[in-house]
Amino acid sequence: QVQLVESGGGLVQAGDSLRLSCAASGIIVSARNMGWYRQAPGKQRELVATITSGGSSNYADSVKGRFTVSRDTAKNTVHLQMNSLKPEDTAVYYCKAAPRLPTTTTYWGQGTQVTVSS
Repeated sequence: QVQLVESGGGLVQAGDSLRLSCAASGIIVSARNMGWYRQAPGKQRELVATITSGGSSNYADSVKGRFTVSRDTAKNTVHLQMNSLKPEDTAVYYCKAAPRLPTTTTYWGQGTQVTVSS
């Protein structure tokens, strides 16, 4: 059974930092493309950052230079370091594991709330 468990969210002030973690079981994060997404109230879920199985990372324009995605292969965990947080970063943050061919299943975590006050 595959599980992705996010943690590290919370209530912070603008300019603060948070580090989100996505602990995986049932899959190997280094063998998959992994991603962080977020969904603010009344908005669609959007891509924040991805890290490929090869270790390449990609970011939404809105977080470039402030967020960093990484993985810890020993702990089978993906992290999202968020610096210089802004009120518009407030959302539920989700971890996603993309399918690994030939399988077609995408896995999502339950999400962790990040609230940034001004």
